Amino acid sequence: MSFSSPLLLLFLLTIPAAAAAWWWLESRREQRAGAWAAPALVPNMVTRPPAWRRRLPTALLLVGLALLLVGFARPHATFDVKREDATVVLVLDVSGSMLARDSSPTRLAAAKRLAMRFVSRLPHGYRMSVVTFSDHVAVSVPPTHDLVLVRSAIQKAKSGPQGTALADAALQASNVAHTVQGAQAGRRPPAVIVLLSDGGQTAGRVTLRQAAARARQFGIPITAVSVGTPDGVVLQKLKGGFVERIEVPVAPASLRSLAQASGGRYVRGLADVNPKTTYAELGSRVGKKNERVEITAAAAGGGIAFMLAGAVLSGLWFRRFP
Repeated sequence: MSFSSPLLLLFLLTIPAAAAAWWWLESRREQRAGAWAAPALVPNMVTRPPAWRRRLPTALLLVGLALLLVGFARPHATFDVKREDATVVLVLDVSGSMLARDSSPTRLAAAKRLAMRFVSRLPHGYRMSVVTFSDHVAVSVPPTHDLVLVRSAIQKAKSGPQGTALADAALQASNVAHTVQGAQAGRRPPAVIVLLSDGGQTAGRVTLRQAAARARQFGIPITAVSVGTPDGVVLQKLKGGFVERIEVPVAPASLRSLAQASGGRYVRGLADVNPKTTYAELGSRVGKKNERVEITAAAAGGGIAFMLAGAVLSGLWFRRFP
């Protein structure tokens, strides 16, 4: 603990002086009573309260006064507080297969609902980014504290071409999270990637192994969530009024290998996802920092509380209230 005005602590010397004066007056109580009656008769005239009842109100008043005097010196204390500095990158698959209706109403709509849950439960102070991908990757929202932009980007996400550049999206998400600068120079805040996809790797320039290696190198685990079932089907309109039926079964193997190789975890199905678990794992890596806080108000409030308690007890026990 430190003080902004330590010299004012000299006034604390009045506390032992006041205690000594009170003790001296207490020791002369019987002598003063003898001026009115013989000492042997005093016990028959008044009831002597227990010694602790006489001392407790005074002790409370002195403690309260001491706290008030400490408050005048403006004390500061150092606490360990949790950092509010982390990044969450939401990666949303918008490839054509995400239009399959094996998740209600579509895979993409279900994934967007889950993404919104991650946004609504984002811890205070964390940044969030949105990356979308089909056969190419786009950073829809760079890391930001503005969750209005994040929600808008998720709502506007639409299905694109059939291709799925899964590894490219994971690599781009790792790079996005790695570029965030922390509050302290030379320290990048921890990050996590939440990837919502039906899996598969049908486009792109990098492999799943390369993308996972980059995420592990940066210390950014990937939580990969599979969206859909093995029975997914997409209906594609053709010229002449014909409709092509394309089977798009979910491909969990690619998602599982990507997540595990990055040091993250694979979640099978949207129903098994709990944003709190992901944020708890991220929070364990955020760490703490020392924060110096002025506690003048706490000292003054405690002093007033002790003095009021002493005054109330004195009034109740010795009938000083009307």
